[in-house]
Amino acid sequence: MGKEKLHINIVVIGHVDSGKSTTTGHLIYKCGGIDKRTIEKFEKEAAEMGKGSFKYAWVLDKLKAERERGITIDISLWKFETSKYYVTIIDAPGHRDFIKNMITGTSQADCAVLIVAAGVGEFEAGISKNGQTREHALLAYTLGVKQLIVGVNKMDSTEPSYSQKRYEEIVKEVSTYIKKIGYNPDTVAFVPISGWNGDNMLEASPNMTWFKGWKITRKEGNASGTTLLEALDAIQSPTRPTDKPLRLPLQDVYKIGGIGTVPVGRVETGILKPGMVVTFAPVNVTTEVKSVEMHHEALSEAMPGDNVGFNVKNVSVKDIRRGNVAGDSKNDPPQEAATFTAQVIILNHPGQISAGYAPVLDCHTAHIACKFAELKEKIDRRSGKKLEDNPKSLKSGDAAIVDMIPGKPMCVESFSEYPPLGRFAVRDMRQTVAVGVIKGVEKKTPTSGKITKSAQKLLKPYVIFKILRLTSPALVCSFSLVLTMLSSLALVLVCKIPCVQYPLVVSYLNDTI
Repeated sequence: MGKEKLHINIVVIGHVDSGKSTTTGHLIYKCGGIDKRTIEKFEKEAAEMGKGSFKYAWVLDKLKAERERGITIDISLWKFETSKYYVTIIDAPGHRDFIKNMITGTSQADCAVLIVAAGVGEFEAGISKNGQTREHALLAYTLGVKQLIVGVNKMDSTEPSYSQKRYEEIVKEVSTYIKKIGYNPDTVAFVPISGWNGDNMLEASPNMTWFKGWKITRKEGNASGTTLLEALDAIQSPTRPTDKPLRLPLQDVYKIGGIGTVPVGRVETGILKPGMVVTFAPVNVTTEVKSVEMHHEALSEAMPGDNVGFNVKNVSVKDIRRGNVAGDSKNDPPQEAATFTAQVIILNHPGQISAGYAPVLDCHTAHIACKFAELKEKIDRRSGKKLEDNPKSLKSGDAAIVDMIPGKPMCVESFSEYPPLGRFAVRDMRQTVAVGVIKGVEKKTPTSGKITKSAQKLLKPYVIFKILRLTSPALVCSFSLVLTMLSSLALVLVCKIPCVQYPLVVSYLNDTI
């Protein structure tokens, strides 16, 4: 697939066993990049293992297993095509252990597809206080995913089957909850589906003739349709921040035989091109980009929203890792954060949070412990108005402005400048206890770094000097001193200017003679 259609990213969220894998597998299976031979192989394997009824989920499980074993960095199998878009699926398994993956995935999504199970008791389990439907939807909104589609799944297992009453009951309850979070239900497509049977997935279902279709009302333009595929086509084309400097958080770094080191990630802002010189923060490694690929095709440039792999020169897989951020060395390169100020909302903490609390933060693809160094003020979570200065502690439901210090080197940005790098989730006790947005960052001056030879050739001397000044100030200071003395000495010798005007040269000559 080339770049004729726009690429968008969706995250599929919802409670465990709501049917996310089957629904997603169905879309990939019917509209995706899987060839016929692979489908036949998967069907045969599923049947042999007695999992014939799970063939769509089986497709997804096979792809997951392949990806986890590192067999391929090709994510083309994780995408499908609509009449308008190439859609890449960011996987978000439902078990609590996987929520941190969902957080890093969600921050890359243009739209969230929330799957809720309509089966008796299943919907109630998902939407309960301990269920994941609420948490996933809240995370998606807080982390900046402003478009939502709700798939009311397993309509074939309601009592009676395909019950209009049950569907309307679920729509009412989900609408109430998502409205509390911040979504406007009028802008959300609700679609009754069966991910397994295919009802209202790609074609209108003959089993739900009572369903007159979904409608979206929004200022950018209204939309209507019947199927989940049509709802995906109605996603608003995201505006991509191509004019900002490059920011690309790394999801993984691979060593590919015969090619070399290939970092993989999504371009969040700016443009990535072959021949560019990039700096990785917080490790401060600077190198040249040899090539950029997406879905096995070489790109002349990668735009925001593109999930790409790019080959870098003379950089080992040990030099860079997941959570690092690539940026243009010549245009506001990313740097390590010394401290940052954030607005946090405490969602679900059993006790009190005080200064010194050091949970794990998931910000873009980074997963690092950060200390709540100072609780500056408690604020109203909706209006942002100050309620109290220097609160002693915070509890569930509170919002506050806090100063945070990363426990290990970390690259973050303010939400106003680079939104995808300026929002985070706070994880503790295997759950999300808070979410936040970064208001300001104090950058740390690097003390060491690496510039590859190819990067040195491409960078102009003044840029190298600038990078060196950041990475090795002592070296630059000595270099500047020598340059000053040499130029002064030249003036003394050539122009016969009295040495008394250049005491630095005199003292240097006295010391060396």
